[in-house]
Amino acid sequence: MELQELQTHLTEWLNEAITAFQKVPGSAVLIRYVRSSYQNDPVRSAIELVLVIFFIRYLLSPAYSTSKQNFIKLTDDEIDELVDEWTPEPLVPNMTVLEEMEAERLPVLVGPTGPKSKLSNGRTVTNLASYNFYNLNANEQIKEKAIQTLRTYGVGPCGPPQFYGTQDVHMRTEADIANYLGTEGCIVYAQAFSTISSVIPAFCKRGDIIVADRAVNYSIRRGLEISRSNIKWYEHNDLDDLERVMQKVVAEQARGKKLTRRFIVTEALFETTGEMNDLPRLIELKEKYKFRIILDETWSFGVLGRTGRGLTEAQNVDPTQVDMIVGSLAGPLCAGGGFCAGPKDVVEHQRLTAASYTFSAALPAMLAIIASEGLHVIQENPEATLGVCRENARLMRAQLDPKSDWVVCTSTPENPILLLVLKPQVVEARRLTVEDQERLLQEAADE
Repeated sequence: MELQELQTHLTEWLNEAITAFQKVPGSAVLIRYVRSSYQNDPVRSAIELVLVIFFIRYLLSPAYSTSKQNFIKLTDDEIDELVDEWTPEPLVPNMTVLEEMEAERLPVLVGPTGPKSKLSNGRTVTNLASYNFYNLNANEQIKEKAIQTLRTYGVGPCGPPQFYGTQDVHMRTEADIANYLGTEGCIVYAQAFSTISSVIPAFCKRGDIIVADRAVNYSIRRGLEISRSNIKWYEHNDLDDLERVMQKVVAEQARGKKLTRRFIVTEALFETTGEMNDLPRLIELKEKYKFRIILDETWSFGVLGRTGRGLTEAQNVDPTQVDMIVGSLAGPLCAGGGFCAGPKDVVEHQRLTAASYTFSAALPAMLAIIASEGLHVIQENPEATLGVCRENARLMRAQLDPKSDWVVCTSTPENPILLLVLKPQVVEARRLTVEDQERLLQEAADE
């Protein structure tokens, strides 16, 4: 009886398996093929079954043997010999002869930076490479204040802001910058380069949308990379293309019914081209499509406008319409560090979330005082600072462009930094590569 029950159960399971297999799409074709093949040539069917099983086993088997060692066992002497013969690859390649020559030619200043600078080789040269636009580095009033501060506060705070590193001079400098720009608040960072690259990820997170100009500087690009947001690029200084990208972002979010924070990140004066942005149009697009603006005024703060307040003053825009204004204190003010100005809640948010603010030592008190005093000097006598600088830039520009047959200046007339590039017709006529252009411009600078 038990054998008969077992046969019955096997038959039922076989029938259930056949029924289930027949429900699989294409099973009828496979069954018909096997039956016809077996009737015509049973040996062929058996060979095909063996091949199928071998193929399945081949796919599932590991690429190497797991049951035995697949390496050669070395003796201790052989291991020591191999270690002695091994030479690690250098972390960086050795400098070429040309690179060594260029390194030796790098200028080293002896003494203060000024219109005339003395080099370590004994030469005295006209310094056109400095950001000391107003020669505040030699201002006696600022130097006296710096000496007094150094005697009172010492050489450094020796601690990060908010953690026994914040001093009263830092708060005073933040208030001076906020009053100067016309914003609710301001936060001062200890390093200019890391300011914008820390501000961006403090507000922009994964999933947020950032629309950025293709020509933004390296510190902005670092901030965009760290934020891990979705980056949309628009053509350099082309606000019509910016509007097209913004329209596309708004339409995509409307279809997906997904709302995220949306930002425009750009510069007032572009570091790589020297051109000026159109801030009124930016504000118009920001309000129309509900974006926030992070404006980098590193190269325009203390430069543009009647009293150097930047692009907002130069183009008659209310600074409160810009969500975040980021700038540097290490340029024309001859101090150090950077800042971010804007609404109070935006400023206070950075005090605990901005990495380069929280995890860096605070700005030395002397540099904070120098920044404040530099602002006062510019405000008290803009003609002797801004006016003289602009006249010098105009005269220099007049000697180079359009008189020069070789170079053209891409900077806006208000920009004291003159960016020179070889004219397109020169590059085309002489078939100059990028390396050739860099070499020619470097030789001109060395002369």
